[in-house]
Amino acid sequence: MPPVLTVSQIVAMIKGSLERTFASVDIEGEISNWSLYPSSGHAYFVLKDAGAQIRAVLFARVPCDCRDRLGDGRRVKVRGTVTMYPQRGECQIFIKRLKIAGEGELMAKYLELKAKLEAEGLFAPQRKKPLPAYPRRIGLVTSPTGAVVHDMCRVLTRRFPNIHILVYPSSVQGADAPRTLIAGVDYFARNPWADLVIIARGGGSFEDLFCFNDEALVRAIAACPVPVISAVGHETDYTLCDFVADRRAGTPSIAAEIAVPVLDEVVKRIAQASAKMAYALRSRGDVVTQHIDRLSQTLSSALSARLKQDALRLSHLSQRLTTSLAGATQRFDLRLGAVSAALPKAAARMLERAGNRLERASSRLALLSPYSVLERGYSLTTDSAGRVVKDASILSPGDLITTRLAAGSVNSRVV
Repeated sequence: MPPVLTVSQIVAMIKGSLERTFASVDIEGEISNWSLYPSSGHAYFVLKDAGAQIRAVLFARVPCDCRDRLGDGRRVKVRGTVTMYPQRGECQIFIKRLKIAGEGELMAKYLELKAKLEAEGLFAPQRKKPLPAYPRRIGLVTSPTGAVVHDMCRVLTRRFPNIHILVYPSSVQGADAPRTLIAGVDYFARNPWADLVIIARGGGSFEDLFCFNDEALVRAIAACPVPVISAVGHETDYTLCDFVADRRAGTPSIAAEIAVPVLDEVVKRIAQASAKMAYALRSRGDVVTQHIDRLSQTLSSALSARLKQDALRLSHLSQRLTTSLAGATQRFDLRLGAVSAALPKAAARMLERAGNRLERASSRLALLSPYSVLERGYSLTTDSAGRVVKDASILSPGDLITTRLAAGSVNSRVV
């Protein structure tokens, strides 16, 4: 009769048999349930294919230059030892070496194109456009089916209910994917409808995401006048679209969170800002009022002092003016008295001199007058027009003439 074994004994025997039989095996499969513990650096995950799965452990001490690009959906090739975890009775593999499956040739193409485009300046930070703070319309370039588009629309509308979303249906895997993706980017580039464009795809292997490394697609994103967010794969996945886009998001859901703010938080911030502004205005108003009061008091005191000074100066000027006027009045009175006393004598002399001048002028005038000649027996003849007749030839028979004598005049008619 065979001996009865304990559970620990049989598990130990299986563990030993596995480790001897599969001391070093090469396995290819897809990562699932990826868990990285930052405190230790160890990673635990499931390696699976379509028909089975096995747990795997990647210890921190194992050299792996692609550790930061590992995650769910990544297809890898590993070399390790198959063993058993006794406490759970589960089979697992301790990984000694790991590389991403099929990455060799594709990675070389990826790195070559990346270097070329980077040298052209397509990835330069200074050429990237800022994202709109409050976009009203967002264009999505992605597959119209699957969880990605639904998750993004759900996050966008939850955060900002008034957002408008337009999905341009594109393939996100396979040979035809670059053409449809470029068509979507070009559509929103030519159509001024969208404020922001998001190009998105869920997780997958390096090969699955390789369509997002297409050179023509990268150049289309670079030429797009509308800001573009690239949300391709998981946090650890990097495509050339991520480098050329104006913003990279680790996942499509994160892209939706980056694209729009939470409306309730915006309203709350506006309310808080309004309250702060009102308080600041009131505080400023109080400060200004106090300042005006101080200025009024200072101005009142200054005006009062100035008025007192002006009143004192006015009093002094009034006294001086009164004194000056009194002196001037006294001097005027004295001069007026002197003038009044001298006026009769001066007036008499002036009248006498004027009379003498008048008498002499009258004498001269009498001598010059033509009528004084008439006193000596002469006469003065004028025609009917009053002109003096000096020549008889100017007269005609019948003309009326007047002859003035010293006493009276005689009218005659020429015959």
